[in-house]
Amino acid sequence: MLSVDVTKALANERRLQILGWLKAPRAHFPPQVDGDLVRDGVCGVFIAQKLGVSQPTASEHLKILSQAGLVRARRIKQWTFYKRDEKRIAEVKRAFRSAW
Repeated sequence: MLSVDVTKALANERRLQILGWLKAPRAHFPPQVDGDLVRDGVCGVFIAQKLGVSQPTASEHLKILSQAGLVRARRIKQWTFYKRDEKRIAEVKRAFRSAW
């Protein structure tokens, strides 16, 4: 069954962009000083810059994606890094297919 959190998360173009970028982080983001783009995820600062929005706005988008379980957050030093949860995304895809 699809949750309201997932539906809300996927109903926004910017959040869909974030999910797309996080699928291939090396293709969309520069190397980071702390944290590996693939292993640890992408720093929220880089996501905000790529979206062209403030960090609080990007944080809100990322919070919604996290609440839906589509991304996982990881703290390294003072930064938060975001990575797709591929297992959860696969579950959501199956739920969409069975719902229709």
